[in-house]
Amino acid sequence: MSFVTDLERLKDSLTRTDRMPVVFLGHGSPMNALEDTDYSRAWSELGRTLPRPRAILVVSAHWMSKGTTLVNVRPEPETIHDFYGFPEPLYDIQYPAPGAPELGREVASLLASHHGESDESWGLDHGAWAVLKFLYPGADVPVFQVSVDMTAPLSDQLKIGRLLSQLRDRGVLILGSGNVVHNLRAMRPGGAPLDFAEAFDTLFADRLEQRDMAALADREQLGSLLRMAHPSHDHYLPALTVAGAADDKDALTFMTDAIDLGSVSMRSFIFHAA
Repeated sequence: MSFVTDLERLKDSLTRTDRMPVVFLGHGSPMNALEDTDYSRAWSELGRTLPRPRAILVVSAHWMSKGTTLVNVRPEPETIHDFYGFPEPLYDIQYPAPGAPELGREVASLLASHHGESDESWGLDHGAWAVLKFLYPGADVPVFQVSVDMTAPLSDQLKIGRLLSQLRDRGVLILGSGNVVHNLRAMRPGGAPLDFAEAFDTLFADRLEQRDMAALADREQLGSLLRMAHPSHDHYLPALTVAGAADDKDALTFMTDAIDLGSVSMRSFIFHAA
């Protein structure tokens, strides 16, 4: 399995443009934030490769809304430990990055067609800080989150990505955090990848390479394979946001393309100027 793919080539391409890449990271277990894993090492390496953004917009699987797309505008977002039963040191982790309230309010207006609203109730959940602590360990880049609307069609998340893509030319890093396959009911620690997990992960990667984004949001076409890969689609939506924020001129780089725990895809990908 390959955990980092062509990051040197990615670094070379990023030095030739001011347009920010869009990144999706498969974040997996919260323990990746605490332990030295293949994934956390890959995220650290990616952080050394990416340019320093003006701000980071995070679409995390762990901030779900219904009927609205919420945008956090807190000037100092709190670190949220939104999990249970893990070792105490995981709850001690803090990621005290500043927020970006002015930009957040602008994004809420930008997403008016998707019921965008400013919000001060959220902060940075582990879908955000568990990877950001490796990408930008100094916690010195402003960060704000955008929720995923669980009641909207999958295709809406592609549309939201397209609206957000204009921020790429303003120094904003769009970061999606979820998993291409996420079925905790089928999870088996130490087990081999399950057939449905490998099948959906491969299908997703193939469609992404073909730039067939509409197929990634077609529930009918994806059928039972989507239902097996995602009993709940919260971890899938951030991948669609990032897919929607890509354009035809972007190159695509994959990394951490492995199935963990039998039924969790850790595949990550970056769209960037060629």
